[in-house]
Amino acid sequence: MTRLLSMQALFRETPVNIPAELEVKLTPEEDRLCTLLDECKRDLGSRGTNVECRIAGGWVRDKLLGSQSDDIDIALANMMGVAFAEEFVSFLSSKDIPVRSIHKIERNPEQSKHLETAHTKVLGFEVDFVNLRSEEYTGDSRIPTEIKLGTPLEDALRRDVTFNALFYNVHTRAVEDFTEKGLDDLRNGILRTPLPPKETFMDDPLRVLRCIRFASRYGFKLSEEVEEAAKDPQIQAAIISKISKERVGVEFEKMMSGRDPVQSMRLMTSLGLQTAVFALPLAISSTLSQEVSSKSLGLAACVILRSILSSPSTLELPVPHPLLLSQLSVDPGLRQRLFFAAALSSYRDIKYKTPKGETRPAVEAIIREALKRGQQNHFSDGIPAFFAAAEILRHPTIDNAPGENERSEIGLLLRNKCSHNKHSGSHWSSSLLFSLVQELTSLWNPETETFDAEAGANIVETYNKLTRRIEELGLPESIDEKPLLNGKEIISALGASKSGPWLGSVLTSMEAWQLDHPGASREDCEAWLIGQKDAGHIIVSSSSSSSKPTKKEKEADGPSSKKAKLA
Repeated sequence: MTRLLSMQALFRETPVNIPAELEVKLTPEEDRLCTLLDECKRDLGSRGTNVECRIAGGWVRDKLLGSQSDDIDIALANMMGVAFAEEFVSFLSSKDIPVRSIHKIERNPEQSKHLETAHTKVLGFEVDFVNLRSEEYTGDSRIPTEIKLGTPLEDALRRDVTFNALFYNVHTRAVEDFTEKGLDDLRNGILRTPLPPKETFMDDPLRVLRCIRFASRYGFKLSEEVEEAAKDPQIQAAIISKISKERVGVEFEKMMSGRDPVQSMRLMTSLGLQTAVFALPLAISSTLSQEVSSKSLGLAACVILRSILSSPSTLELPVPHPLLLSQLSVDPGLRQRLFFAAALSSYRDIKYKTPKGETRPAVEAIIREALKRGQQNHFSDGIPAFFAAAEILRHPTIDNAPGENERSEIGLLLRNKCSHNKHSGSHWSSSLLFSLVQELTSLWNPETETFDAEAGANIVETYNKLTRRIEELGLPESIDEKPLLNGKEIISALGASKSGPWLGSVLTSMEAWQLDHPGASREDCEAWLIGQKDAGHIIVSSSSSSSKPTKKEKEADGPSSKKAKLA
């Protein structure tokens, strides 16, 4: 009997533990820093300069939640950041307190850096100094028309969410909530904007994505007003037109590395934000091979991936073979890369055409053009490889009576450059894992929002059976084996004068033979090659001797080759 599970039951907020008493407990180092800031303020006051220092934003939020942060933003009333930082460094030097020289970060409106900032390191803290701000925006630009020294209230109202608008006054040692909502929202797990959300989002549309990221990070609920504003077509259009792709990509990357990538994808999907986040330039989008059939497919893939990585499985699936999960403890960026790839599953069957007419996967364009992610953590090379590997690894079968070439047949699939390539961060085990996720995602019914758990269990067992067979055959130790003979040695063994197209096919045949003969020596391999030539299975064509060597021939040629790169 088919067992269907409702995916909706798996979508849940899991709030972080909120302390019963929201208070800032300073470490001795933090207490000393606050004392020094207060003393510096008094010193300046004695010379006729009135200034107030407040710690702003994330540090306050994290301390109230019982977390530690070494990044501290000092918001200054009545003084610019660089001017105060210079005075503070001079003050510390007079007390023989080590402090790093000031690094001045210039305004860069195009990158949404509208305030001049001073940065230094003191007492082990990375400290930024910036003045309280009051900004005015207009039109379709994220560049403010006017920036001036602001009051604490004006600054708080211009921040993204209420609990990020809290200040810690270093002079009074008190938390200040100028919006009068931040502490209550933090206590109740509500994500709300200081101003009406449409105004906040139009000032900086990236705040929509920041709201999603913070809601996922802390397991908080978005207020109804925030949800409605995030769905507004004008706001979503502004995400595309006003915000650089790099900033969008950074936020999405943080979502996928965060505490709950599934919740991030659930919110993106329910708010209809995928089109804005994954927006491609017209030159690419106009060539797409098809429309996205179901935008919930990426969410389903993330749910399935989380279920596989969880113990016990939230989808009632069998436990995956340990080898399938082995790279997660070795590659610190793999979890993020897997969720990033899973989130793009709605685009897995879509292609686009390059200006030269070449057909390429849409996933590749989204990573490179919509999110502006490069090869950091192997986003632009490793994620397309996941999808390519899933194409060749899907529907694995294990024969009850395996043939004599079973080891090479499986081994060549695992050694395919899409499945296993250190240069793109690909490993055969994680490629199999992602292929499993993609097959399970095909069991998701977007119309009924259900998952066929019985069929899913059978698929997991099939992959587990394959992985056990891989282990029994000793293939994990053979995937990275160098070829017994390089190109020059093959040419010599076969009595050829030069390489040619024939050498590529010989290398592939030798690769398979070596997999089927674990423990064979160089001499064994050479004897096999000669036997193949004598039997007429290898033909060294003299007419091809002048041809240029193929890439594979070059890679295998010469004793300096560190590792055979196998296609």
